[in-house]
Amino acid sequence: MLAEMKELVRAHSACVLATSSGNRPYCSLMAYATNDDASEIYMATQRSTRKFANLVANPAVSLMIDTRNEVPRPEVRALTVEGTCAPIADPARKEQVRTQLLASHPQLATFLDHEDCAILCVTVTSFLLLKGLTDAHYVALD
Repeated sequence: MLAEMKELVRAHSACVLATSSGNRPYCSLMAYATNDDASEIYMATQRSTRKFANLVANPAVSLMIDTRNEVPRPEVRALTVEGTCAPIADPARKEQVRTQLLASHPQLATFLDHEDCAILCVTVTSFLLLKGLTDAHYVALD
């Protein structure tokens, strides 16, 4: 099941990011890239955004990745990814992730070059895959 969950992450490039601060949830549609084993998910945002302020206040996040645009409704798979999110500080790693994001999302070039842009890493802690309405599978990562 874990392999199917990771393949769903690798097969897509957009998700909904849920952050919160002060007990107020906030969702954002995000472009992403992932490492080979889908244990890290990379995104970018401006530091001046509400989502970035939320991440600084509370690094716990969840992501939603789904297949609703690919299959009939009864066959939809929805993957909830939980993790912790932090800006990447190391310049070499930041450039590596930036290159990876550009490979998947060339339209982000100007956005990623902006001085206010923060490149983020979500370290995955668990996956919850829902197939249809009731077939749920949960895996916590070490």
